[in-house]
Amino acid sequence: MASGSNVPATIPALGGEASLNRYLAEIKKFPILKPEQEYMLAKRFQEHGDTEAAAQLVTSHLRLVAKIAMGYRGYGLPVSELISEGNIGLMQGVKKFEPDRGFRLATYAMWWIRASIQEFILRSWSLVKMGTTAAQKKLFFNLRRMKAKLDAFEDGDLKPEDVAKIATDLGVTEEEVTSMNRRMAMGGDTSLNVPMREDSEGQWQDWLQDDEPLQDHVVAEAQEADVRHEMLVEAMDDLNERERHILTERRLTDNPQTLEELSQVYGVSRERVRQIEVRAFEKLQKAMMRIAGEKRLLATS
Repeated sequence: MASGSNVPATIPALGGEASLNRYLAEIKKFPILKPEQEYMLAKRFQEHGDTEAAAQLVTSHLRLVAKIAMGYRGYGLPVSELISEGNIGLMQGVKKFEPDRGFRLATYAMWWIRASIQEFILRSWSLVKMGTTAAQKKLFFNLRRMKAKLDAFEDGDLKPEDVAKIATDLGVTEEEVTSMNRRMAMGGDTSLNVPMREDSEGQWQDWLQDDEPLQDHVVAEAQEADVRHEMLVEAMDDLNERERHILTERRLTDNPQTLEELSQVYGVSRERVRQIEVRAFEKLQKAMMRIAGEKRLLATS
């Protein structure tokens, strides 16, 4: 962090898998910030470069990093390393966080955390040999989830119908699905029954359950989600019909359409669809910023 080099020193030491239990216990001691506390700390760091404020923002979200990192433990990499990479992403998120946008830090930082962990996994799996297109990355990080939905965890190759289903849903070829499944199988999975430490009876599966969030956090997150949804709906009015449809189908659905599919709908090239998508997203961002500013003015008037 450019102006917050002291921040890492505030994070408990994470020397490896043997110290993971201790680390997970220590980070629970850091208090979860209330919205107004988080806002004031973020403003202090943004306007004055206050490294102590940045440190509090980081340490209060270490549990979020650990929770996200646990979701990637099936790739056969040490959880301690996943958490370390996630902490780097968290610090980048804190550095770029703009509290006046009206969102909570957790909502913003989670994208930085996930991106940092995913890039680490991609590097560790040497995906340069597999290809690193957006579609292949999407396949890599969604294949396990898709197999779980299809109850397709038997050894060996996937059934042809499962391959076809996954390929269609993720917008890749059946050959890519088969190849990725074989490569991931060779990488091996970490057994959830393996002890977390040699001298410990605790197993990795003990961390599968999520701690229930506090009720006030649930309410706050629900309120923020409602606000974001209202702003998104209002901002979409700045787009024309074609821009709205392309942006929705490309970025706002669980099963996005491919550029080829949309190019056939509108009778234009894939590159033209991509240009419209990019332009629409930029317009949407500007509209969201304008609306957020208008809401702040109303709140202070």
